[in-house]
Amino acid sequence: MAEILLFVGTRPEAVKAAPVALALAGHPTLRPAIVHSGQHADMVEQALSPFGLAPDEVVRLSRKTGGQAELFAGLLPALDSVIARRSPSAVLVQGDTSTALAGAMAAFWRGVPVVHLEAGLRTGDLTAPFPEEANRQLVARIAALHLAPTQAAAAALHAEALSGIVVTGNTVVDAALLTASLDAPAVNPDLRAVEQAGGRLVLVTAHRRESWGAPLDSVLSAVATLVEQHPDINVLLPVHPNPAVREQVSRALGRVPRVTLTSPLAYPDLIRVLRRAALVLTDSGGIQEEAPSFGVPVLVLREVTERMEAVAAGCAWLVGTDRVQILVAAERVLRERLRVPLHSNPFGDGLAAQRVVAAIADLVTTRAAVALSSAS
Repeated sequence: MAEILLFVGTRPEAVKAAPVALALAGHPTLRPAIVHSGQHADMVEQALSPFGLAPDEVVRLSRKTGGQAELFAGLLPALDSVIARRSPSAVLVQGDTSTALAGAMAAFWRGVPVVHLEAGLRTGDLTAPFPEEANRQLVARIAALHLAPTQAAAAALHAEALSGIVVTGNTVVDAALLTASLDAPAVNPDLRAVEQAGGRLVLVTAHRRESWGAPLDSVLSAVATLVEQHPDINVLLPVHPNPAVREQVSRALGRVPRVTLTSPLAYPDLIRVLRRAALVLTDSGGIQEEAPSFGVPVLVLREVTERMEAVAAGCAWLVGTDRVQILVAAERVLRERLRVPLHSNPFGDGLAAQRVVAAIADLVTTRAAVALSSAS
């Protein structure tokens, strides 16, 4: 059995890696090992649990400043140690986090092939999103296998003269559809209260660093006006755990009727909200990918997005953080009760994990054959 290490350190990484881990577990010659890098403590376990998964290893990081340099300096030797001890046939990293970059570099230095899940997303601007755009471009330089979620992502990789590119779809669609099929009841008490209140549900999430401060104030002001203009809507806003952001959101919306501020939602609760929402306002990449599967329109609270496929397909509108643009777009969606056609999700069909595992198996088989030939 060839072991494939899956490095995850944040909730989105765990959610997108979970379908791959499940598919690898059913493969005759490959086996998964999930390694929690420790980037976000506890959140990985919570994200994996609904899929019946748990980390095989958990790295314990000591963090004091919370800075990027401190995080990376802790991740790199810790993940290198795991690779050295387990001798995997390949290392899979997801997306654009510090865990992805550190894991890819540690594997590359050890001569272990790097598999990049969700490869090829680009804005072309290293400052937006920051530091994610730089992270994913750096991973691309050393990855042996690029698993592109869409044809556009694959085209971006081809334009950079890279090889080993396979279009798989995005595994987050697999995760969302699987979770939706379970139809679990709401766990979050605030969500249960909002559901009992009736009316139309609007989900708002904003967590990008570039949105903190004045841009977020503009978004929150638009939300307050939207609630005032539409007495039939209830807003649910999971608040980012950063204390400064939490204070900013509470100050702007804490006393606004029909706005519920809550803790971050467990993944089954998030999917439950997406299935029932009339509108989503978000700067989250994952939600842009998940929402089209449930027909809910998305207003993207960013100036640029690396997921233009959703905009091109009519599933999302890029409105930035300008208060007027947000209100104009939201007013149209709510007034006309717009919905996105089902089965039009440009990011996948729920079978991405199967394609991912097939590509990894081909990589491992080819590498083994080359090694055998060299040895003989």
